[in-house]
Amino acid sequence: MCHCVPLKRFQHTQGLVPTAADGNMATEFHNLQELRHSASLANKVFIQRDYSEGTTCRFQTKFPSELESRIERTLFEDTVKTLNNYYAEAEKIGGQSYLEGCLACSTAYLIFLCMETRYEKVLKKIAKYIQEQNEKIYAPRGLLITDPIERGMRVIEISIYEDRGSSGSSSGSSSVSGSTAR
Repeated sequence: MCHCVPLKRFQHTQGLVPTAADGNMATEFHNLQELRHSASLANKVFIQRDYSEGTTCRFQTKFPSELESRIERTLFEDTVKTLNNYYAEAEKIGGQSYLEGCLACSTAYLIFLCMETRYEKVLKKIAKYIQEQNEKIYAPRGLLITDPIERGMRVIEISIYEDRGSSGSSSGSSSVSGSTAR
């Protein structure tokens, strides 16, 4: 089944676009922006896709050594497992997906101009979850997760920040977690 979706819909799924309906999203956006400006980027860690169970969207739960001093293994694994569950939910084919496909074909895909697909709704849920995780768990530890949709669903990017005053030498190098390099 083809999901032909106007690009403008994905502007709201980025996780960093606050809207009036989001309530405190503007505050969260401000705090994450503050992290980016008050700290220097020290490193990036990339969590690769897991193709061991086929081509469904799953990410590896292997804990990167670069994060050992920053976050507990269980918090990291819970985040990745939750994301994997959300992506499994998004890709699940059921009656609603079938109906959306039939409506799309019968209206020459014009129906998607006035309604959101179930897939888009789950992507919004994922963006909101990542925002919440960044705000509550990752940002206080100097970490920032980038929504995988911003990286073409290839990797989960985790940026590691250091206080500008505490470290004079930031390497800016990148590490890759998993067996497949970018």
